[in-house]
Amino acid sequence: MTVRERFQVDLNKLREMLLELGKMTETAIESSMTALLEKDIEKALHVIENDNRIDKLEEEINDFAILLIAKQSPVAVDLRRIMVALKIAADIERMADHAVNIAKSVIRIGAESLIKPLEDIPKMHCLALEMLRESLKAYNEQDLIHAKKVSEIDDKVDEMYGTITSELLSMMPHHPEQIAQITQLAFVARYLERIADHATNISENIFFLVKGQHYDLNE
Repeated sequence: MTVRERFQVDLNKLREMLLELGKMTETAIESSMTALLEKDIEKALHVIENDNRIDKLEEEINDFAILLIAKQSPVAVDLRRIMVALKIAADIERMADHAVNIAKSVIRIGAESLIKPLEDIPKMHCLALEMLRESLKAYNEQDLIHAKKVSEIDDKVDEMYGTITSELLSMMPHHPEQIAQITQLAFVARYLERIADHATNISENIFFLVKGQHYDLNE
């Protein structure tokens, strides 16, 4: 195997590690919302406990990427691939942190009956999850169509976040005894909005990877 072939194998390994990180984070986000809807404290605790595995894998990705740079001294496109992988890994890890935050909100709400049936928050969750999947597909295939789709979904998430927050705030004066729960639900909406933002960051990095230029997809 030539040096170049070995380097290509290592780059593929880096990509696979990153996709695995994304899959683990996707599971964490799904589980955190299930925990909220089912008021499942055990599932919420499981999300928190599993976050260590996600953190560890991100560290392994960082170490492997740095080793590639040190050993191969890549230039141009190859260096861009490695740097983009590092940035994407950081965004995915932050998504997992927000899944943990949602799980903590579930624990704080506890067994208390929800103030209203949850409809918009699960819809927002589905959109944020779709954004993560589309951004990972865009990365894996270096596909700008999927990357652009992520930014389009983000507009819907932002709109839903505004609607949900306004509704929750308007409920506070009428339900002072449940302000703590209302606050936690507002936090959950905020965490989902941040997950969507990180997915948009990933898509912007896909544009940089493919085009070699920075694009602001929120414009």
